[in-house]
Amino acid sequence: MKLAEMNIEPLPDGTVPLTEQEALELGKGIPDWEIMDDEIEREYTFGDFREAIAFVNRIADIAEAANHHPEIEIKYNRVEVELSTHSIGGLSKNDFILAAKFDTVVEVTE
Repeated sequence: MKLAEMNIEPLPDGTVPLTEQEALELGKGIPDWEIMDDEIEREYTFGDFREAIAFVNRIADIAEAANHHPEIEIKYNRVEVELSTHSIGGLSKNDFILAAKFDTVVEVTE
């Protein structure tokens, strides 16, 4: 099953961040994202400000429904998104699932 088709699940108490190897393996499913130490990030570029805002509104709905909220920065026609699971202090599978879901929004808008 592809990451974008998976559901974000609540993490049980005591969940630890993914190992570097686990993150690299999951990262294969979201090749446009950069894996940092404790987060993943991607910059999306759009034709203009309105397109960028429309994208942010769509991913905000996805994030809210999943109760998993990214850091978002808008710079005219560019949107920078960072994901991390703050409750565990690093990356979880949920970050990769949400990133893949965001990427499907781009496919629809392009």
